[in-house]
Amino acid sequence: MIDVDITLTVRDGARRFDLAARFATDAPFAALYGPSGSGKSLTLQAMAGLLAPAAGHVRLDGRTLFDAARGIDVPPPRRHIGYLFQHYALFPHLSVRQNIGFGLSSWRRRLAPADEQRVRDLMDRFGLAALADSRPAALSGGQQQRVALARALACEPRALLLDEPFAALNPMLRGALRKELAEVARQWKIPVLMITHDIDDVIELAEVAFVYQDGQIVREVDLRDGNSRDFARRALGDETPADTPMRRQLRHLLNEQLPAR
Repeated sequence: MIDVDITLTVRDGARRFDLAARFATDAPFAALYGPSGSGKSLTLQAMAGLLAPAAGHVRLDGRTLFDAARGIDVPPPRRHIGYLFQHYALFPHLSVRQNIGFGLSSWRRRLAPADEQRVRDLMDRFGLAALADSRPAALSGGQQQRVALARALACEPRALLLDEPFAALNPMLRGALRKELAEVARQWKIPVLMITHDIDDVIELAEVAFVYQDGQIVREVDLRDGNSRDFARRALGDETPADTPMRRQLRHLLNEQLPAR
């Protein structure tokens, strides 16, 4: 169960943005859906401990990671959350092997044998073994994404946060990598929360979507119901053109504006 109820304010000079996000779900794969600048990334950063909300709480599978009223703020490494950044944030001076193992080591010590084996297993799992000594600049966008995903999984997280995982990819790669990400979610059996402004990401991957607008969640769309899932799949069938009445109806369902809660 992911349970988030937070408020925070960020400022940039005279500009101010207020976030008030509240949602809870036991869905294996959930999405935060909405336009850029609506507060989705701030929510993920607060969940990971990269930002401190002004009020509220963040709970994961019964663990309280943040609670303003109780003075609880678990440091990011102890939250056991894997985070895939939008542009992957790979270290350009490190190899694929070193990037994946970065969170398992420190400047004081080398990787333990068990950690080295875990890095090798992840490279094998994501087809990166032949690129172990390559630097990020030599990799394709899809390869960089796999390195970043392997790094996020290296520390055996208890949840995985994905910030626009396909935004930096060539559109022709997205379909195949959506399938791969769905398989990763099934294999690792941990909750996955993805933010996106692409309706295809929601339909292909999510059981539940929370729709953001101007710093608030204005709608919840549950795709776990068989009829909803079947509807979504039909709308994206191989024979489906770029837009159809069914696809427009689903887009309307996700984008319909409701009064802010």
